Amino acid sequence: MAVLEIPLSPTPLQTLVVQLGDQSSRITVRQRRTGLFVDLVQRDVPTALGVKALDRIGLVRGEYLGFVGQLFFVDTQGADDPAYGGLGSRWLLLWDDAA
Repeated sequence: MAVLEIPLSPTPLQTLVVQLGDQSSRITVRQRRTGLFVDLVQRDVPTALGVKALDRIGLVRGEYLGFVGQLFFVDTQGADDPAYGGLGSRWLLLWDDAA
């Protein structure tokens, strides 16, 4: 079992390409008035689009999507849902390959 932190910056819109196990994944994080939202595309296939980021709740909400593991945010100072200003420090984006 491995847990990997995906490095984020405290900016309201960012896209990164990361290798999660053997999955090439593109993650876009954007702040909107109603919260922080995430898009995940793996191997050029949309896996999770427009998913609201909640503290300790998985972003990939269906096993049928073929994504191995789980992405989720963790509030290191409590149990609040993430906001862009604390990304990478207060709120960490993690991938757990065994989830």
